[in-house]
Amino acid sequence: MKPRLFTPGPTTVPEETLLELARPVTYHRAAEAKAILAEVSEDLKYVFQTAQPVFTLTCSGTGAMEAAVSNTLAAGEKAILCTAGRWGERWRGILKAFATNIVPVEVPYGKAVTADMLAKALADNPDTKVVFTTLSETSTGVGHDLEAFGKVVAKTDALLAVDGISGVGAMECRMDAWGLDVVVTGSQKALMMPPGLAFIGASEKAWKKIDATAPRGFYLDIRRYKKSLAESDTPFTPGNTLIKAQRASLKRIRAEGIENLWARHNRIAAACRAGVEAMGLKVYAERPNSALTVIAVPQGVDGTATLKALEKKYGYKLADGQDTLKGHIWRLSHMGYTDSFDVLGALSALELVLLESGFKLEAGAGVAAFQKTYATGK
Repeated sequence: MKPRLFTPGPTTVPEETLLELARPVTYHRAAEAKAILAEVSEDLKYVFQTAQPVFTLTCSGTGAMEAAVSNTLAAGEKAILCTAGRWGERWRGILKAFATNIVPVEVPYGKAVTADMLAKALADNPDTKVVFTTLSETSTGVGHDLEAFGKVVAKTDALLAVDGISGVGAMECRMDAWGLDVVVTGSQKALMMPPGLAFIGASEKAWKKIDATAPRGFYLDIRRYKKSLAESDTPFTPGNTLIKAQRASLKRIRAEGIENLWARHNRIAAACRAGVEAMGLKVYAERPNSALTVIAVPQGVDGTATLKALEKKYGYKLADGQDTLKGHIWRLSHMGYTDSFDVLGALSALELVLLESGFKLEAGAGVAAFQKTYATGK
């Protein structure tokens, strides 16, 4: 059975990128390695839509999230935390570890924090130093309106820090134009790479706060990365084989064009949602994003068993829900290297598994709705 990966991380990787990973290991301080890092750093600026440096960390996306906290906050300082799912909770865990005074702005899973909610929290807490939020809440499929968030936060002295781990590269995200002060992402989502690298960018406003905050870490002190990147280097041993491979995927993004990339993800996402609804299923997220579609498991269907059958019979690997959502949602990724025909196949396989389980639906309804919406944009 051919395996077909549709989890929202890791995602499928282009062949030319995989081939880079098969090349011999080279010395990470060589001139060639420095040139590659410089090239990758410039392409990351394009993806982030920023004129500021973007730093490459050899760690998971959570490492970059920790760097965002440890570099911008002193112990006891106040942060507003916008929480709409499990990855908002990840911010909470890191903030607690660094003794932050947390002001929560929370919504039930499946819903999105609004700019009005954030504005009220900032008005009630004028001493807030940083606002933490998530672009793509992968646990629920919700996308936040970061452009609106940026306008709200820009009126204050606070910074806006964004978990863009599954959103950057799949959803419109303009770091400079939207006033996003710290943005982090990881290699294994829309950037079309295996896990192992994380990236962080900071605005001029953020650097003023970072420089005024005493270091609270060693490996993740981004001052060190800023100093090293000036010489196209890293302060510690980097995952240079991964960086070389990341270059190949970033070149693919450059060739397509970032706005074309966003448009492609939007088009596939809209078609996927139409297909889901035509099958008699419901999209879980109130404000769905373009990185993945999260489907509510219908009553009477064993969600976890359905995913197991989908993989065993047809090779399609979708993701289950996490924690309290396990068995209650299906998460179908359409980010990165995934194209329209890949998603069409996934919906077709899901239809087959549901039909075989006795679920009532019209065979081909989801596939037809996907095709119509993809073709017409309606």
